Amino acid sequence: MKENIKIANAGGFWGDDLDAFRRQLIGGELDYIVADYLAEITMSILRKQNIKNPQLGYVTDFVNQVLDNAELIVQKKVKVITNAGGINPYECAKKIVEGLTEKNVDLKICIIDGDNIYDEISRFYSNTSSFKNIETGESFELIKDKIESANVYLGIKPIVKALEKEADIIIAGRVTDTSLTIAPAFYEFGWKEDDWDKIASSLVAGHIIECGTQSSGGNYTDWHKIKKWDNFGYPIINIFQDGTFEVTKHPGTGGLINTDIVKEQLLYEMGNPVQYISPDVVVDFTTVKLEPNGSDCVKVSGIKGKEPTTSFKVSMSYRDGYKASGSIIISGSKALEKAHIIKSFFWKRLGIEFEKSNTEFIGYDSCHGELAPSIKPNEILLRFSVFDYDKSKIEKFSKNIAPVILSAPSGVAVTGGRPFIHNVMAYWPALIDKKNIKAFVRIISKNGDINESIEIPSLSGFEKDIPTKLDPEIQVSTSEYENSKINLPQNNLVKTRLYVICLARSGDKGNMVNIGVIARNKDIYDFISTHITAGYVKNMFKHVCKGKVTRYKLDNLLSLNFLLDESLDGGGTKSLMLDAQGKTFASAFLNQEISIPTGLLNTVKDSSG
Repeated sequence: MKENIKIANAGGFWGDDLDAFRRQLIGGELDYIVADYLAEITMSILRKQNIKNPQLGYVTDFVNQVLDNAELIVQKKVKVITNAGGINPYECAKKIVEGLTEKNVDLKICIIDGDNIYDEISRFYSNTSSFKNIETGESFELIKDKIESANVYLGIKPIVKALEKEADIIIAGRVTDTSLTIAPAFYEFGWKEDDWDKIASSLVAGHIIECGTQSSGGNYTDWHKIKKWDNFGYPIINIFQDGTFEVTKHPGTGGLINTDIVKEQLLYEMGNPVQYISPDVVVDFTTVKLEPNGSDCVKVSGIKGKEPTTSFKVSMSYRDGYKASGSIIISGSKALEKAHIIKSFFWKRLGIEFEKSNTEFIGYDSCHGELAPSIKPNEILLRFSVFDYDKSKIEKFSKNIAPVILSAPSGVAVTGGRPFIHNVMAYWPALIDKKNIKAFVRIISKNGDINESIEIPSLSGFEKDIPTKLDPEIQVSTSEYENSKINLPQNNLVKTRLYVICLARSGDKGNMVNIGVIARNKDIYDFISTHITAGYVKNMFKHVCKGKVTRYKLDNLLSLNFLLDESLDGGGTKSLMLDAQGKTFASAFLNQEISIPTGLLNTVKDSSG
């Protein structure tokens, strides 16, 4: 049994740096490389491809990465685990086997499936599962006849079995992002299924590295502290038998790793911090302890976990109308005034009522909306977007953008051709009882056939339902508008931007945005814990947040986590917002002014612009 193993991330989404895989291989000693490609939007894209061509539906980039580095994988004795199989892991494996045969390279490949339950929806529905939308509470009846894909988020059990079968490359479909990291630690250290704290710790490790360079300096609030942006270092987890681990990267690479960066990633796409649910364990993120451990290294310990739930999450996509976007560039003197004129007459000329429409002034306020500061831009990209169930309406919209340029103010040009009409695949999250799901590990032969299939039951016998009542000390407040103003004595106050006293990162969960806010020191944390309430944030984002705001405290990280319901115009593929995944909400938050005591401001030594 090894004392520790090194697990390196080589990609945080489909479209990430294709050279990262090779750089991780040659940068130093590793035991595993994991690559996470899937998001809800990605699954929709892969399903569209699979419908058009049954041999597609997987991440083609991964095939190239393996084949381009096959000899190095063998030489370094590194095992590779990925969810690049998407909708079609078998075809992904076949393509790799064909390439390896041509190169005369011998690598054992296993695929994991059983997550795709599309063909069994009618059998499960009403008999065993309601498939109620777990975010909105809506009935499955609304969309059951429009379903195009349905994939269960599997856990570590099939990955561990594939490792026991001595697989060199494991290609999964829809497994949880963190499973890619948990499984090798579980396997190498011989953990038991009820080693909750150890499993929880490896889940946190997986959460930290699943988004690639977001944990090694990417999207860091204090970006100015990063001195090297080229050859950006991807994160590596050095994990030990007891579950403690270090977050690091290869020496000499770009980027930066420190406790603030790791905190930002810990809060990314976070929900309730005391109930981070996965198929294998429920984790309490309020127990995470971070400490610096030398240059570009953070030690993580103290993490607590408990029994997993009785359900798997199911990610479904369904047909939901059409959308299109087109843009016009406006330049020169009074660009903003001209943009408002064009916006007004464009919609009047078109004369069509759509289910949804949106106009954005890119370069002025498209990301931050009402929170953007007033400026006089020299140019604006005017973006029009529409959504409707009637395709003919979208077609008329598409044909009417270009004609604007000959009857508009001067300095105007169309960017690109006629807008492309997209079939919208919307996201529907639901639950299914684990007892209904069986995963399979399939060993692929050298000629691309399935050599052996192993059925993996989903239940371990430890599962428990989670109580719905939340600890009031954690869920501090939910609010519409109350407590939206900070009441402070007027003496000895000074105005400052929130980025001076806080760091932040935001992300999406369906139609919800989370904003994780990190105080720069304990005194600041005491202040924001008292004064930056759910109501304060609701009032700040009232122009986009149509639902409630919930706040959670993480004293261990000097952090607050805000969940903003109904803030992404439907979320994912359905949204007409330029920032459909809420990535810029944190920047909008940090750029706002706040009044604080002068003495408190003096406790902050450094901050980003």
